[in-house]
Amino acid sequence: MSENTLIVRQLGRQRYMPIWQKMQDFTDTRDENTPDEIWLVEHESVFTQGQAGKDEHLLAPGDIEVIKVDRGGQVTYHGPGQQMMYVLFNLRRLKVGVRELVTWLEECIIESLAEYGIDAYAKADAPGVYVNDSKIASLGLRVRRGCSFHGLALNVNMDLSPFLRINPCGYAGMNMVQTKELHGPQNLEAAGQGLVKHMIKKLNATQVKHTEGFENE
Repeated sequence: MSENTLIVRQLGRQRYMPIWQKMQDFTDTRDENTPDEIWLVEHESVFTQGQAGKDEHLLAPGDIEVIKVDRGGQVTYHGPGQQMMYVLFNLRRLKVGVRELVTWLEECIIESLAEYGIDAYAKADAPGVYVNDSKIASLGLRVRRGCSFHGLALNVNMDLSPFLRINPCGYAGMNMVQTKELHGPQNLEAAGQGLVKHMIKKLNATQVKHTEGFENE
């Protein structure tokens, strides 16, 4: 495959830990010829605490599992009805820095929501994407061996109440919003298609292969 090949995997609903492990394994074993991949996934309910995470931001996790992970950032919630887009990119090959990749992720969300007439924006001092001061998407990345993993979480059509059990991304009282309420994408399929479409443009990928699951399963 050429270096401009992109593989887009639709993984459906999955527990968090196995996917996190697969992202690490993929990153640790890829070489300079491995095509970049985008993974679209929906997680079972989980709180993930990034490397900067502080326990004081976990207010009342209750019966939802808390997992300390290797991405940047603080604590956030993932659950059914939220579209995850994980970006497993060779940044050296793309000649892209981490800050630029963060901007790409923000722009993918902003551009895909603009198609629905939603005015979303990024904040320099608070990573993520917002609509009317409410947070609609979270970002978190890890780079290892010049390659990225983790990515973004877009609230689409979910139960937002677990966010009340934490200070989302370290911000007390942060209000969360989702695309369904704003007449944006009503389901994960529409949300994921929009995000991928805009990321493909940024990558200049000439060959895109869509697949479901992993080959060895």
